[in-house]
Amino acid sequence: MSTHVCPWWLGPLLASPLRRLLQDPAQIVAPLVREGMTILEPGPGMGFFTLELARRVGPNGRVVAVELQPRMLAGLRRRTAKAGLEARVDARPAAKDALGVRDLAGKVDLVFAFALVHELPDASRFFDEVLRTLAPGGRLLLAEPSGHVKAAAFEATLAAAARAGLRAEPGPAIRRSRTAMLAAG
Repeated sequence: MSTHVCPWWLGPLLASPLRRLLQDPAQIVAPLVREGMTILEPGPGMGFFTLELARRVGPNGRVVAVELQPRMLAGLRRRTAKAGLEARVDARPAAKDALGVRDLAGKVDLVFAFALVHELPDASRFFDEVLRTLAPGGRLLLAEPSGHVKAAAFEATLAAAARAGLRAEPGPAIRRSRTAMLAAG
């Protein structure tokens, strides 16, 4: 498993409106998110999906966006403020070895892990940590870029999720991605 973290200076490119031509956040999150949900988004970068997640959860929902890189986190906070969504987004720093989400134990309806797990040094540790956050019926969307993550590596990631106690179901079709929906089980 790679431990290469996407550099902060790619953040503006990854949050670019041009990216919507390939991966439209509204289309991707609409079937997964409903008003009032609590969503955990590890590794949001500068918030390409975060803003749409925050719009969809509504004023009674919450998106907890956990980012390792301070410059990405600062960009995310600027974008949520500009969009008027800062009250719905809890943008917090991650530690190098943990998400720091113990306060979310049993409260998360959806973990939105998009193009993240392949960058982690220990996928099993990640899955253990997020499993504890899931509310009854909560799920995890795992989406990895097919250009970076080959089929065998994705299967290894799914095996790590299974060892943590998550069962995989087919995920939504997302352009240029390998996907699965994971649930406790």
